[in-house]
Amino acid sequence: MADFLLELRSEEIPARMQAGARAELEKLFVRELAAAGVAADSITVWSTPRRLALIARGLPLATQAVSEEAKGPPEGAPDAAIDGFCKKNGVTRDQLELRDVKGRMTYFAVVNTPGRAMADVLSAAVPAIIRDFSWPKSMRWGAASLSTGSLRWVRPLSGIIALFDGEVVACEVDGIAAGRETYGHRFHSAGAISIAGADDYAEKLRAAHVIVDQEERAAIIRDGAAKAAAEAGLVLVEDEGLVVENAGLTEWPVPLLGRFDEAFLEVPPEVIQLTARVNQKYFVCQDSAGKLANAFICTANIAASDPAVVVDGNRKVLAARLSDARFFWEQDQKTLLGGHAKKLSRITFHEKLGTVADKVERVAKLARWLCEEGIVVADPALAEQAARLCKADLVTEMVGEFPELQGLMGGYYARAEGLPGEVADAIRDHYKPVGQGDEVPTAPVTVAVSLADKLDTLFAFFGIGELPTGSKDPFALRRAAIAVIRLIDANSARCLISAVARAWANDGTTGPGLQVEDFLHDRLGVMMRDNNVRYDIVQASTNLGTQLDGDVWRVRRRAEALQAFITTEDGTNLLAGYKRAANILKKEGHSVTPAEAGASGGSAQTPEMPAFAGMTGGAGITLEGLGYTPDPAEAALIAALGEAAPKAAEAIEAEDFAAAMAALATLRTPIDNFFEQVTVNDPDPAKRAARLALLGSFRDAVHRVADFSRIEG
Repeated sequence: MADFLLELRSEEIPARMQAGARAELEKLFVRELAAAGVAADSITVWSTPRRLALIARGLPLATQAVSEEAKGPPEGAPDAAIDGFCKKNGVTRDQLELRDVKGRMTYFAVVNTPGRAMADVLSAAVPAIIRDFSWPKSMRWGAASLSTGSLRWVRPLSGIIALFDGEVVACEVDGIAAGRETYGHRFHSAGAISIAGADDYAEKLRAAHVIVDQEERAAIIRDGAAKAAAEAGLVLVEDEGLVVENAGLTEWPVPLLGRFDEAFLEVPPEVIQLTARVNQKYFVCQDSAGKLANAFICTANIAASDPAVVVDGNRKVLAARLSDARFFWEQDQKTLLGGHAKKLSRITFHEKLGTVADKVERVAKLARWLCEEGIVVADPALAEQAARLCKADLVTEMVGEFPELQGLMGGYYARAEGLPGEVADAIRDHYKPVGQGDEVPTAPVTVAVSLADKLDTLFAFFGIGELPTGSKDPFALRRAAIAVIRLIDANSARCLISAVARAWANDGTTGPGLQVEDFLHDRLGVMMRDNNVRYDIVQASTNLGTQLDGDVWRVRRRAEALQAFITTEDGTNLLAGYKRAANILKKEGHSVTPAEAGASGGSAQTPEMPAFAGMTGGAGITLEGLGYTPDPAEAALIAALGEAAPKAAEAIEAEDFAAAMAALATLRTPIDNFFEQVTVNDPDPAKRAARLALLGSFRDAVHRVADFSRIEG
């Protein structure tokens, strides 16, 4: 067994592309090995700004000989079929064998592939890997670039090391022949470095001031930055993404701490941190009180003889960036937010939905309505004011430079001009929650504006038919729906989507309200499934034919209680009894949907099914009018329904879903006994009709708690 080293050296590889390039290199190498029928014991892939390296250990010196056979057409088949079979398998007619297959002579092709030296396999693999390599962006260079068939790479490829068992693998790509020489650090190393093999590669480059392992470089940056901050009495603001990026920018990382003018701290700390991070790839620090300090940590790519010179150069560049940020900060405040908001009429929100100013108008009216209706307990005037200003910072200089600061800067500008704190907070946080782990607002004014903003987005895009399809969701409607659900859940907001849709449409109709309601329920099902609540359970908790079905909070609580109930023995057996009753009723033509039953407010009866005296959805059942003496199990079920149905209905009305499930649980034994001891399809028409009516009442009582027909099992 032997080891293989491959290094592909080029001009600077962007840091953001290096992780993908490492994965691509390993994938292509494994592909080439698999095609030859071999596999490595282990594969290690490294990257620096100037090279990709792969070390494969435990490769055989040669591949195994392989004999494969393929069955072809029968003897006497058309010549075209036989020739096609020969071509496909790379054989001639005289190499075919005839064998008896079930009494008919049939052609077989036997292909013997001799073993190959591993060096030969690698010699063919390296050019294939390089030419098939996929980069997010690539380029051609030199005279050869005039041809569209010339080599493409992320940056000009300058060298290849290919060593197997210490020997150079003979191969060439675009005039670059593989060898054993590489180059070290651009400034700390001069001349070529000869590599003996996989074992000395990393250490020889380390001696030339190149750390090839990106994880080691990241650790040096992470620990070094924290140490530099601690030595200055500060605390590093951790940023793992920046650690990885700096590791991709350096071959010999050296974290250094510098200071900038304290006057810049007048600018919001998020602006300073973003300026340092985005423009310069610097870390920032906080003091012991948690406030941003006038310190930064840069990652040099050299071991400078005088680090202060490096720090001072970086300080000057950062100062220029911070000066720009301070200018934006001061310039934006010369205009009040209301003045900025007027400019939103120049920005198109969507060609079918008007401008951003039009969206703001809709959001403002909806935010006020949510407060006036008590859905969100907040001052309607403050909610409307915040909504009218929430998008104003989109036209400011600062957000133009740093779009990531939208909302945040609006909050700062609102405070600077003396607007109420609730308004400033709502402007700052109204985009939240954005991602899955993002904070969910709970301040009432903020909740009103955030909820209105996201509901408007859903109603507006559903209204023009712009719905998500498959994996495509260009307007992030799934994210908006999830945010609505999280806002409702975190704030126990009782939000009937159909009512909100009527207020939004302002024309007496629900507009796209039903579509949005279904979409929210679908998203809720996905979210709850991630929390181990089955999707079918959520579906069984919606669309029960009542006006409260659009209340997402209510659907969620019902689903949680139903999940807990259906996993118990009583729940499992009651579900079985329900399905048996539903099947009998369906077979007899007494099928009523849960929505129809709920909308009617009565039991699922047909003209052929006599009503029990006082029967209303299974409650208040008596034996009057039966005309016969019921069997004991039949009477027991009537009595149980008479007691359980009202209790379940009262519990649902009180939104005590656990109590509703407990009431249903009392029906488990009576329905089991009924099916065991009572003949539903009795020869006596009166008994048969009455018992079908009883099963209809049982089914309807269950439906008022949840739609058991949607539950699997």
